[in-house]
Amino acid sequence: MSLALKVENISKQYRLGNVGSGTLVEDLNRWWSRIQGKPDPLLKIGEKNDRTSKGQTDYVWALKDIGFEVSQGEVLGIIGKNGAGKSTLLKILSKITAPTEGQIKINGRIASLLEVGTGFHPELTGRENIFLNGAILGMTHKEVKRKFDEIVDFAGVERYIDTPVKRYSSGMYVRLAFAVAAHLENEILIVDEVLAVGDAEFQKKCLGKMGEVSKGEGRTVLFVSHNMGTVTQLCTKAVWLVDGRVHMAGSAEPVVQKYLSHGTKDSGDVFISEDQTSDNGFKFHRLTLLNSEGQPSSLLDIRKPSTIRIEYDLTKPITDLDISVRVNHSSGARVFSTVKFSCFNVQKHTLGRQAAEVEIPGNFLAPGTYTISIGGHVPHVALLALHESVLSFEVEETGSNMARYKGENYGIVLVDFPWKELSVSAHR
Repeated sequence: MSLALKVENISKQYRLGNVGSGTLVEDLNRWWSRIQGKPDPLLKIGEKNDRTSKGQTDYVWALKDIGFEVSQGEVLGIIGKNGAGKSTLLKILSKITAPTEGQIKINGRIASLLEVGTGFHPELTGRENIFLNGAILGMTHKEVKRKFDEIVDFAGVERYIDTPVKRYSSGMYVRLAFAVAAHLENEILIVDEVLAVGDAEFQKKCLGKMGEVSKGEGRTVLFVSHNMGTVTQLCTKAVWLVDGRVHMAGSAEPVVQKYLSHGTKDSGDVFISEDQTSDNGFKFHRLTLLNSEGQPSSLLDIRKPSTIRIEYDLTKPITDLDISVRVNHSSGARVFSTVKFSCFNVQKHTLGRQAAEVEIPGNFLAPGTYTISIGGHVPHVALLALHESVLSFEVEETGSNMARYKGENYGIVLVDFPWKELSVSAHR
């Protein structure tokens, strides 16, 4: 199978603060070295891109020594926490920005969907933007016209196709942008987390289309997502980035499993490091998983209840603050979400360290590995803090009624619905 993309030791350094060397001579030397293909003469060693601590220099490596290969027709998932370098990597692959070091070998044309409205001119209509995008991708007017009806039908914006896209909602933007990128005849499709803007029906439609273009049409897809279930279902391979470096690469499922279990604490107790530069009045402090005996533990008895305990700091009044807990299975499937609604009332508040608990009943989670994510937010107004897959835990089969079916796939949750026996005559 021929290579569609080869990334060789890509690195990207950014300078924080003012742009420029400070003198015209240094800027000219830097420009001349770049023209000659030589390293930047003023390049500093810099530091890794750790957002949680203040660095000692003005230079950071957003990416460092990234290397991988993608064959034609493969779907590569790029995963990692926020700030790991995923978007920077996609911008380099899309030729939006150039790498500081290393090189990329691309076999084919690339279509990118990195943010809402990528490549669209707000004053042009949907129709005009479709032809504009096609021209940018190197398509002829005839080629775009042949695909036009399919694009409009897939996007579901036929009624508004002659309306300037500046009047589109973010969801309509994404629908049309993805439809253009997926239907025009590019060999490589790059998609960032932008699909999360669309509704559930459209997300499902997009995932189906990406599977179709990779398997049916032999095109290559690079896909960034925080939804690990989608990554394992859609992608054949995955690259896990940590602080701008490749932490692990290989088949999608084992990479996702390692990613989800990363940060596991045997004690079931995790102290959370928040960005100290933020000043929104809310910070998570600690996440603890308690077993039925009230002790921190990451190994739970399937038959007994457990408790998720969250500690957080409030430094100023926040109206209508919600705290959410999300539990995911190691497969990436979201098991459940629960929210402590309006836990902070501006009329009756207490600043300082706060704590809240939520109980998971026994005989509810099936045996397996799970992760806990937590968030603090004011609904539809602000996301104050988000920590994904903070803590991993294991539910162990210890003799529940379902133990006789050990090895069978009976789902992720066990629900004790009430049953009653009926005689045949009573039933009739």
